[in-house]
Amino acid sequence: MTIEPGAQGDRGRTPMTGATTGLIAGFGAYGLWGLFPLYFDALTPTGAWEILANRILWTLVLCGAILLVRKDFAWIVPLRHQPKLVAGVTVAALLIATNWIVYVLAVTSGHTSDAALGYFLNPLVTVGLGVLVLGERLRPLQWAAVGVGVLAAGYLTLAGGRFPLTALVLACSFALYGLVKKKVGDHLDALHGLTLETAVLSPIAGLVLVIVAVWGGGLDFGRHGAGHAALLVFAGVATAVPLLLFAVAAQRIPRSPSA
Repeated sequence: MTIEPGAQGDRGRTPMTGATTGLIAGFGAYGLWGLFPLYFDALTPTGAWEILANRILWTLVLCGAILLVRKDFAWIVPLRHQPKLVAGVTVAALLIATNWIVYVLAVTSGHTSDAALGYFLNPLVTVGLGVLVLGERLRPLQWAAVGVGVLAAGYLTLAGGRFPLTALVLACSFALYGLVKKKVGDHLDALHGLTLETAVLSPIAGLVLVIVAVWGGGLDFGRHGAGHAALLVFAGVATAVPLLLFAVAAQRIPRSPSA
C-alpha cells in the first residue's frame, strides 16, 4: 500500500477526485472495523489491556518496517522544531488509545452492541464538530438526515435500557481523533502520522505489559499456541491498515457532507 503525503499528494487533484478517494478510503476503513468484533473474540482469553499493548507495539513495528523498506526517515528530524505538531499528534494518540481500550473492553465483555451504538453515533458527533468547530454548513435536507439519525440514536438508547456511556466515549473519542487528524493532515502523511502516534504510545504499552506480567497474572502471549500468538502479532496489520485508510479519508473529505 502506498500512502501519499497529505500536503503533496493532493497536488494536481481536483476537489472531487480528492473527496472521492477519501470516501473510498473511509468506506474501506469502516468496513474493516466492522469485522473487529470477530477478530477480538478470537483473541480471548487475552485481556483487553494486553490486546491494547499488542496493537500499539506491533503497529509501530509494522510502520517501522515499511519506513525501513522505503528508507523514509528524513521527516523525523524536523519534528524537533515543530512542537505544536508533535503536541497535536500526541493528543490524537491519546484519543485513539482511549477509543481502542474502551472498544476492546466492550467487545471482550459481551457488550458489542454498545460498541456498535458508539460507531452509529460517531458520524453525528463528527458532523457536529464540522459545523461547530470548522464552520461547515449543512443544507436543509442534510439537517433533516441528521435529525433522523438523532431520533434513531435516541430510540436505540432507550431500547438498550441504560445510559450509553460506552457508546458516547467511543463516538466522541473517535470524532475528536478525526478532527485532530484533519488538522495535522497537511503536515504529516498517513504513515508518518500513525508511526508517530504509536511511538508516543509505545512507552505506555510497554508499561501495561509489565503491569500485566507482574501483577495481572502473567502475559497470555505464547500461552495458547502459535495460532493465538500469530493473531496477537497480526494486531499490527489489523490496526494499521484501517487507520491509514481513515487518515486518507480525514485529510480529503470535509467533516460535514456539504463542505
